[in-house]
Amino acid sequence: MKTSCAPRWGIALALALMAGQAAWAAPGVLERVKAGGKLVIAHRESSVPFSYVDADRKPVGYALDLCLKLAEVIRRKTGMKDMPVEFLMVTPASRIPAIEQGKADMECGSTTNNAERREKVAFTVPHFITGARMLVRADSPIDRIEDMEGRKLVSTKGTTPLKAVEQTNRERLLRIQILEAPDHGRAVEMVEKGEADAFVMDDVLLYGLAANRPNPAALKVVGRFLTTEPLAIMISKNDPEFKKLVDEEMRRLILSREIYPFYDKWFTRPIPPRGTALNLPVSYLLRDFWKYPTDQVPF
Repeated sequence: MKTSCAPRWGIALALALMAGQAAWAAPGVLERVKAGGKLVIAHRESSVPFSYVDADRKPVGYALDLCLKLAEVIRRKTGMKDMPVEFLMVTPASRIPAIEQGKADMECGSTTNNAERREKVAFTVPHFITGARMLVRADSPIDRIEDMEGRKLVSTKGTTPLKAVEQTNRERLLRIQILEAPDHGRAVEMVEKGEADAFVMDDVLLYGLAANRPNPAALKVVGRFLTTEPLAIMISKNDPEFKKLVDEEMRRLILSREIYPFYDKWFTRPIPPRGTALNLPVSYLLRDFWKYPTDQVPF
């Protein structure tokens, strides 16, 4: 009586494939840098003052400065003093895939750490806590989300404020016509041109965007918070060694108060390209959170 070898061959083949996948698995960030690789930092185009491009198209911002500080720690940890840093501009729609697919090592912008995103990526300790409000024209009668009934509201594609306002619209039956913009800059333009009655986004971004428009006085931020947004640097969820290093440095920066000069530079002093100051001191919410800095957030 003959016994089929197919099951044994199937198991052997599966084990061989698994071994091959493990052997060819992408190295972690620190391992790659030690081998002479570069560090890739993803940034945004118009997330003022966190991550944007200045008049010379150079990436700048609060989150960018923090990531460059983290890059110094990576250089020391790996011993690669000449580690090159490359910048990659991403959009709200492309930022998560950029980290998932290994195109960037850190996304240094204004991305909210929430449960849905943590299924795909990881986050370090939040560098800011904000909430979504509305940007409207200065002569607008709109003061709260209920005033938007039957009107046009825009938000940026792929953002948590967009999802939040869609849910609010359904639950309250406000009949708001919700529009999607490809980026923050375009959303502000839509409000200025009357294509939308309001733009919903994190309030600190709205203040920054308005401050850098040709006529900042023509816009205003209104309404109660629609969301709570802990903003953090995004990294791969499959690189625990790298995450541990980044988390430790973020906690050190916060507990030593070294992070405060970074904050003051971008939120209380004049910033490029127009030299306008946002005049936003550290909020009580962020100050309390930084007493016990952690990457664990209840959202």
